[in-house]
Amino acid sequence: MDTILDNVDQVAKAFTYTVLLFIFAGLLSTVFGAILVALRVGPVGVLRKASAVYVTVVRNTPLLIVFLFFSIAAPKIDIRFTFVDVHIGQFDFTQYFTIAVVALTLYTSCFVCEALRSGVNAVPLGQAEAARAIGLPFGAVMSQVVLPQAFRASVPPLASVQIALLKNTTVAAAFGLIEAASQMRSFTNDHADERWGIFLAFSLVFVALVEVVSLFANRLERRWRIA
Repeated sequence: MDTILDNVDQVAKAFTYTVLLFIFAGLLSTVFGAILVALRVGPVGVLRKASAVYVTVVRNTPLLIVFLFFSIAAPKIDIRFTFVDVHIGQFDFTQYFTIAVVALTLYTSCFVCEALRSGVNAVPLGQAEAARAIGLPFGAVMSQVVLPQAFRASVPPLASVQIALLKNTTVAAAFGLIEAASQMRSFTNDHADERWGIFLAFSLVFVALVEVVSLFANRLERRWRIA
């Protein structure tokens, strides 16, 4: 435990990267997941089938392989993120951070899509039909009538997806980003005699972060609960 106390700044920096990964990927995956679910229930057959294939393929692909694709295979077909090179204080947002955000976003958006699809199915069909009857196009029906109610009905599964995303950020440790899991591995390698204390300390911080997400989701669910 002395290692943690002596390197609080490094621990804080590592978990800041983890939280930033979670925030960026969480927001982007929610937006992309909403687009996917709109395509999956939309009237255009080609887009409906394409989104279904995308969700099925990516959802059943291990996250590690998604990371490997953007780290190793994508540069071979000239897909690179070297244009991202932002430095703010002691934090470096380079291609490694961008690859992690993109991989986590594309992977998590599939689960967001499925969670929202269950919420869409919970919206009474009559509401969508009434919206169409007053002349709203499909996009307006989804954005103004269906999706707001779907989000309200999908808070618990969406919270589970975001909690899984928070834990999935640890995969980025294998691809050059010094986030929490990478920093923990570095500490345990350099201080083998304190391995259990280091592991326990990092685990407790992750538990605390998950509890914060759960608390926020519970408050949101109570606020949006139908009377």
